[in-house]
Amino acid sequence: MSVPALLTGLYELTMMEGYFRNGLIGQRAVFDVFFRYNPFGGGYSVFAGIEQAAEYLTGVSFGEEEIGYLESLGLFSRGFLDHLASFRFTGSLYAFEEGSVVFPEEPIARIEAPLGEAQLVESVLLNILNFQTLIATKAARICQAAGGRPVVEFGLRRAQGCDGALSASRAAYIGGCEGTSNVLAGARYGIPVRGTHAHSWVMAFDDELSSFRAYADTYPDGAILLVDTYDSRTGGIPNAIRVARELEVRGHRLAGIRLDSGDPLSLCRLARNMLDEAGLDYVKIVLSNDLDEYVIRDLVKYGVPADVFGVGTRLVTGHGEAALSGVYKMAALEKDGSLVPRLKISDDLPKGSLPGRKEVERWYGDDGRMLCDVIHFGERGDGDPLDIHGKATAVGRPHRTEKCLRAVVVNGGYAAALPSIEECRSRCLAELESLPEGLRRLDSPGEYPVLLDPALYERRRRMIADIRGDANGA
Repeated sequence: MSVPALLTGLYELTMMEGYFRNGLIGQRAVFDVFFRYNPFGGGYSVFAGIEQAAEYLTGVSFGEEEIGYLESLGLFSRGFLDHLASFRFTGSLYAFEEGSVVFPEEPIARIEAPLGEAQLVESVLLNILNFQTLIATKAARICQAAGGRPVVEFGLRRAQGCDGALSASRAAYIGGCEGTSNVLAGARYGIPVRGTHAHSWVMAFDDELSSFRAYADTYPDGAILLVDTYDSRTGGIPNAIRVARELEVRGHRLAGIRLDSGDPLSLCRLARNMLDEAGLDYVKIVLSNDLDEYVIRDLVKYGVPADVFGVGTRLVTGHGEAALSGVYKMAALEKDGSLVPRLKISDDLPKGSLPGRKEVERWYGDDGRMLCDVIHFGERGDGDPLDIHGKATAVGRPHRTEKCLRAVVVNGGYAAALPSIEECRSRCLAELESLPEGLRRLDSPGEYPVLLDPALYERRRRMIADIRGDANGA
């Protein structure tokens, strides 16, 4: 994904100028990406967007036109503009693998780079990771509610801009959707493309039956007919049945019908009964029209005989949550040749940050389910991990552990080939299965333990005490 260098917050550039003038721009820094709470009131989030983040980091640069625009603002010195003209990202990115299940307050990505570079990339990294993680999480919830029935993403026309539509299609597929209507997403990312026809197709013909026949003639083995342009009960479904029988005579089969209005439960039941009575039990029913995880959950609960759910607006817009609560905070800065931990403080961890260059370790029980995530400095120390208040948490001993933050970009170049989108999707599905059962509830889920190694907890406690002591004149 080509992202122009000027797609950044102005304060990133003004801070860079300040670092440049104060001799700080080249000092090594560590920044963490993390989020404050799970979206949609859920018990987990699905991490997505790291491929686009890596593409941005390895390609960002300033051209003559961009330097000219910045010069016209009258904010920046000639020396700093010359610095930008030769800008390349030379740092490193470590992150969870795409499709991983992630949780609040833990680093999901870490940037290690000269301070100016690390500052510039903040806005774009958060833009990419926040949005795709939000949509992948929404998709996972919707697919979970569907109970194994396929979900297709239909959201292009309602997405927030063309770039949002493309990112949403990608993230939705990672989160579990089995296809998209977005042809560019199919071409660029290898996502299966799916689609039917619109009401305008029916309205372009003299009558509904003629429109169905024409579409079936065009796609005799793949036609899905939209049956609710005029009246599903008396026109659309009977006409689809008639066309299906005509296809059978010619050695073909109607693929399905789509319902996009009216009461989905009663219409779907009616359609299934009519199709089955006509000997067309193989014809699938696609259900769409303002669906989300809650609507689908209730439909499944009452036995809706739909075969596929098409979900658009409420998926690609992250309906119910405006944005992921992702932030980007400095964790360490070079001083006298060494990295010195940095800390934003607050009375509670959810309003502060964690100091130093950290790793995340995931613990699994002997049943293969996740027990907890433990944040630590490099190597884990002795003692049981602690919660944010310093209390030991009884999670049991791990059957196995897994290092979570993997090298994605090192010294400005790719560390290794990135996983395919299919691998990311498979990881998501596998990790959702390994979640503790209570975390997968759509409403009132349990809380997953994100714990601190005792050495990290103690370092943070001492730093908070020191900062507050200095602030109070101690």
